[in-house]
Amino acid sequence: MHHLPGRKIALLTFLFFIGTAITLSAQKRSEGNYNFYDFDSKSHYFGITLGLNSANFRPFRSKDFIYSDSINAIESLRGPGFNLGIVTNLKIGDYFDFRFLPTLSFAERNLEYSKNSRSTPLSQRKVSSVLLEMPFHFRYKSAPYHDKRLFVIAGVKYSFDVASDSRARQAETLVKISPHDFAVEYGAGIQFFFPYFIFSPEFKVSQGIGNTLIFNPNLEESTVLEKILSRAFTISFHFEG
Repeated sequence: MHHLPGRKIALLTFLFFIGTAITLSAQKRSEGNYNFYDFDSKSHYFGITLGLNSANFRPFRSKDFIYSDSINAIESLRGPGFNLGIVTNLKIGDYFDFRFLPTLSFAERNLEYSKNSRSTPLSQRKVSSVLLEMPFHFRYKSAPYHDKRLFVIAGVKYSFDVASDSRARQAETLVKISPHDFAVEYGAGIQFFFPYFIFSPEFKVSQGIGNTLIFNPNLEESTVLEKILSRAFTISFHFEG
C-alpha cells in the first residue's frame, strides 16, 4: 500500500504529458495547414485525372441556308463522354502554377437537321470522337485554409480526333468534321490536401476557336453551314502528389 501514492503520481504525470501532447497536436492541426506544407515545398508534382464531359457543336448558318428548300433548322445535341489523363504541375511562386494535362477524351456530338420532307423529317450526323487533347493551363490559387485551397484556371488546348471519319469514303455523303481543333479553356475548383495526395475536383468550359467544318459544295447539309465550333463542359477529379 505504501507504493500507491508513487504510482498515482507516476500515472498523473503520464496522463499530463499525454494530454499536453494531444493539446499541442490539436492546436497545430487547428492552425489549418498540417498537410499543405508537405506539398508546398515541392517545385513540381504529377498525378492522374479522371473526368466526365458533355460536348456539342455550335453551328453557324451560311447565307445559303435561306435559299434551302429542304432544311429548315439545324441544332446540335449534347452527348456524354469521359476523360482519362496525366497531370504535370510546375509551381510558379506561391500562388501560380503552370499545368500540362495530356488527356484521352471520349466524346459524342450530334448535328440534327430538321427537313421539310414528311418522309425524312429529321436527319442526324453523329460524331463519336476519341480525342487526344493537349491542354496548357495557368492556375491561380488562393491562400490555404485548413488544408483547402480554391483556384481558377485559364489556358488553351489542341485536340486531335484519332477516330475521325473525315477521310473515309462514306464521309462523302456526310458533313465532314476536321480532326484538328483549338480551344480556349477556363474553370475553377478546390484543392483538398491529404497526407499522401492532393484531391482536386474541378469544372472546366472549353470554347472552340477554330472552324472544324470541312466544306463540301456538293452536299446540302454542308453548304447551309458557314462554320462549326466545338464546345464542352467537363467535371474532373485530379489526384496529385
